Amino acid sequence: MGSAGADVRPRALRHRLDRPFFAREVITVARDLLGRVLVAHTLDGDVGVRLTEVEAYAGRDDPASHAFRGPTARNAVMFGPAGHLYTYFVYGMHWCANIVTGPEGDASAVLLRAGEVVLGQDIALDRRPAVTRTSLLARGPAGLATVLGLRRDASGADLCGAADRWQVVEGQPVRADRIASGPRVGVAAAPERPLRFWDTASPSVSVYRAGGRVRRRVPGG
Repeated sequence: MGSAGADVRPRALRHRLDRPFFAREVITVARDLLGRVLVAHTLDGDVGVRLTEVEAYAGRDDPASHAFRGPTARNAVMFGPAGHLYTYFVYGMHWCANIVTGPEGDASAVLLRAGEVVLGQDIALDRRPAVTRTSLLARGPAGLATVLGLRRDASGADLCGAADRWQVVEGQPVRADRIASGPRVGVAAAPERPLRFWDTASPSVSVYRAGGRVRRRVPGG
């Protein structure tokens, strides 16, 4: 595991973030999510991923967002209260996960792009047996969703609710001088917006650190 991931102490995994944290403006939340830990309580055991790379999507003000054209059955959770998960299936093979932010109706969200497994590493290895380096277990939106078990049934889950299987805990926020920003990866609309944020000290961050070649794909939250 990368050295940054090893810094998370058990005490930092006990303080869950509440709804006001997520109800802020999407860029503020995106930056502040770096270093936080998303914990999944699964039948196999608990898995925790320290977030190291995210992308902000500004709802109906953002042509790359699933919410740009208004509410649908698929994206309805985005128009609800902040602090809920929004998951979707892409390319007929991968799940991706977002966290809804901002005031209700705003439909902004943060796509979770990468992280470091800091809890339940053995479970994560079982879920991604082809990955040979532990620092890469949760690299990429699909890898992160896989190790945390984020699929269709996670969409709409309340990260701030007492009974849900997923929650975001305090972790250790990334210092401002370690946060970089750049273009989002692979979006066809508004690719120039520097709305991807990452921890420059983490080996789990994608290879597109400086802004990659734009490829056509389904946009994020």
